[in-house]
Formats: sequence, structure tokens, C-alpha cells
Amino acid sequence: MTTNIFDLPESLPDEEVFNDLIPPKGVKIERIISNGQTTPAGGWYDQDLHEWVVLIQGEAELEYENGQTLRLIAGDHVLIPAHVRHRVVFTSKDPLCIWIAVFGDLI
Repeated sequence: MTTNIFDLPESLPDEEVFNDLIPPKGVKIERIISNGQTTPAGGWYDQDLHEWVVLIQGEAELEYENGQTLRLIAGDHVLIPAHVRHRVVFTSKDPLCIWIAVFGDLI
């Protein structure tokens, strides 16, 4: 059985959509669909696992707690080490952002 990363729900909710692509067994791989969503003001991701993320479609911007920003376009990828606080400050709506995120003991 195959699935296609670009098969999207017919209607999208107001919040981001997270889909596990394989059952998590030491490494978690998920698809994230963003439609203009950002991390709530004052909020930070502080994850226990390393995260490698690739932006398949759209544009996005990440901000790190140290003030560094990172603009992403389709095809860009980044490794975010565990406990490096970061947030999403922009995601495009047209086209939607489609991310692939891999979480685990990657480094």
C-alpha cells in the first residue's frame, strides 16, 4: 500500500494537522500541514528529542530563543537539537506548508 504526501484532507481545521507516517518505534516521522498557523505568542517548543524537519511545500520562518531566525522555502531542511527552544513565526497559506518531521536520537 502506498500513500501520497500531497493527499490532503478535503477541509482543513483551524489548527495544524499532524499525521504519523509510520508507527513511532524509537523514531517518529510525521507530516504536518500548516495553513498560516504559528506558535502562540510567548510559546516555545522545547522537545526531549532531536527534530529534523524538511519543508516539502510552502514557506515558513522559525525563530530560536536566542533571537536567530531561519526562513525556509520548499526543499529546505534543518536539524533542531533536543531542548533548543524554538517557535514557528510564519507559515504560508498559498501554498499550504507541508512539513516532514523526524524525531529521535538523531545526533
